[in-house]
Amino acid sequence: MSLKLTPEQRADIDEARAQSFQTRRATVPALEEILYEPLPVLDHGFVRVIDYMGDDAAVVQAARVSYGKGTKKLSTDAGLIKYLLRHWHSTPFEMCEIKYHVKLPIFIARQWIRHRTANVNEYSARYSILDREFYIPDAAHLAAQSDSNRQGRGDTLSGDRAKEVLKILTDDAQRTYDNYENMLNVREDGSVIDENKDGLARELARMNLTLNTYTQWYWKTDLHNLMHFLRLRADAHAQYEIRAYADVMIGTLGRWVPLTYDAFLDYRQGAINLSAKGLAAVRRMIAGEKVTEETSGLSAREWRELLESLGN
Repeated sequence: MSLKLTPEQRADIDEARAQSFQTRRATVPALEEILYEPLPVLDHGFVRVIDYMGDDAAVVQAARVSYGKGTKKLSTDAGLIKYLLRHWHSTPFEMCEIKYHVKLPIFIARQWIRHRTANVNEYSARYSILDREFYIPDAAHLAAQSDSNRQGRGDTLSGDRAKEVLKILTDDAQRTYDNYENMLNVREDGSVIDENKDGLARELARMNLTLNTYTQWYWKTDLHNLMHFLRLRADAHAQYEIRAYADVMIGTLGRWVPLTYDAFLDYRQGAINLSAKGLAAVRRMIAGEKVTEETSGLSAREWRELLESLGN
């Protein structure tokens, strides 16, 4: 996937990446390699790492409340980080922070903002004119409403119906943006449309835009809350569009804190949580007892989820 950038945007990024500073703070070469660089997501979106503080050693240092950069042995640090995640110790991971610049559709931003554990500053359509850029899904991601999940997708639309939906999404987005410019009496490039007309205030004109219009924000969070976000949003049950962002961000996590990343894959993303009844059912299975939905003490949905988790 390639990302279209204006010459001015590319120049700004190149200028930022060309800068270099001496510091006594910990730096991570693998993350420095992609610092400021936009990582494409969806059709017009991106994720950029703008800044960060701390590394794996900072987690270890905070856990031990010690001087220096942890232990001499990498395996010892890795073992401690695994222990911390395995036993849900969160505070040491809160000592590390990262700041992203994200470009995303408005409807995904409204879902994302539900994670109230970050500092957020969003592009203001009260002060600036939004770009004429909209998220139009690939046909492969157009799906009907699920019959069994009120907030999920079912089978993929195909043929003429898929073409019809894509045309509606594209036409509506373009039409509302045309009307947005008309109400502002200003084009996207800032030029006035009609010198004899007054433009509507930007804070009012924006209300007519479709939710697939792209917005941007800076999103700063600590490592603990980043992993919580990724555990939920990189999950197979998460909406595809926000999962696409989470998948890219997991890649930045691996560059930033590789020891924590390995533990995250093991104890968060690749793990499951069992209820007391679910654990009891598994113990009975291990003991050789034949356990059914009726004898498990679980609801039908809990039983189905347990079997899916066990690969049955």
